[in-house]
Amino acid sequence: MSRIGVALMGAALLVYLAVAVWLAVMFFAVGTAVSIGMGVALIVLAPVGAWALVREMQFGFAADRLGRQLDGEGGMPPVETELTPSGRVARSDADALIARYAADADAAPDDWRARYRLGVVQDASGHRKDARASIREAIRLAR
Repeated sequence: MSRIGVALMGAALLVYLAVAVWLAVMFFAVGTAVSIGMGVALIVLAPVGAWALVREMQFGFAADRLGRQLDGEGGMPPVETELTPSGRVARSDADALIARYAADADAAPDDWRARYRLGVVQDASGHRKDARASIREAIRLAR
């Protein structure tokens, strides 16, 4: 199912780029300073948006691949605490759990599995930014 979503996003990206270039050409054709500025903005911003989407897709594919590999090895962190109805780790347990997995990751700085587990625990605790950084580091280490 997620592969279909990625394919749809890729197709939408191509349509977006085509429409942005077409609109930029139309703005240039008008010839006023404002329309030329709008055309330049479209020519600059469309590839930047495409680049950002491609980078996110690469991150998602790499994280998914490592997650499936770690799960296949039986290395995903077990559920050790009570979860909230939304599936997150309770705030009272989150800091201690993160500290333990962070210590494991720091003890094995070249082990992508430890860093990935830390990212999973951080994500389950609601620390999305830290989780993305940990998983990004796990991807780098796995290369």
